[in-house]
Amino acid sequence: MSVHRAALVAGLLVASLTVHASDGDTTPRLSSDQCEISTPYNVLVDTGGVWLYRDSGVPKEIFFHDGTLSVDRALQTVSAADAARLRRLESGARTLMPQVTSVARESTGIAFDALAGVVEVMTGSARKVRQVERYRTDALGYIDATLGTGRWDQDVFGDGFESRIEDAAERMTGSLGRSVMWQVFTGRADRMDARAERMEADLDRRIEARSAALEAQADALCTQVRELQSIQAALDYRLDGQRLVMLEDAPRGDADASVSRTRSTP
Repeated sequence: MSVHRAALVAGLLVASLTVHASDGDTTPRLSSDQCEISTPYNVLVDTGGVWLYRDSGVPKEIFFHDGTLSVDRALQTVSAADAARLRRLESGARTLMPQVTSVARESTGIAFDALAGVVEVMTGSARKVRQVERYRTDALGYIDATLGTGRWDQDVFGDGFESRIEDAAERMTGSLGRSVMWQVFTGRADRMDARAERMEADLDRRIEARSAALEAQADALCTQVRELQSIQAALDYRLDGQRLVMLEDAPRGDADASVSRTRSTP
């Protein structure tokens, strides 16, 4: 294999890795507007209830548990029908959070499986593959310590989460490039070429199959989120004459606009 051919193979593999690791059409993005529904709040779901909170906007904090509602730390009067709706919202949030955690873990697993596959193809090094596994363990630990405890913060996920995967890929890139050049100049490039031919198609099939299954799981979650939005829309409660909005429509690419809105018209 020539130096040019080796560099081309390396470039294609790294490009493939980038797609697997971060393309929203391959694995669901971990963002609050994944379902074209957004929340301007951070969310905490635990045994004490459901908290929604943010640094600015009105209201800044919403809490509900067992049919009771508190807004900006003031207990609100709600109807019996609204108390039932609030219980359904709380139950839905409790059901949803572990499922979101599962999607996050699988999305991360797919991305790191792709990275590990590329590293193995390009280097044939078990040591370098183990390095990828350390990055995977860190990312999964991050998920378990946040989503896994019922906490979704705007600053925790989205770009902040994706950067963990991207950083792992970038840190491996320099090492991969050096490995390719070493194999070329030591006459071992044919081994890399053979590994690529043997592994690449199988890796693509496995990643695509898992990604398709993950997309279906994410779609099911979106159905549940829309059901919660419908329950919210049915609330009779008004804050200063306006509906209480915790979830709102947010077409992809319009999340910033949705965050700037605080309350909808009644």
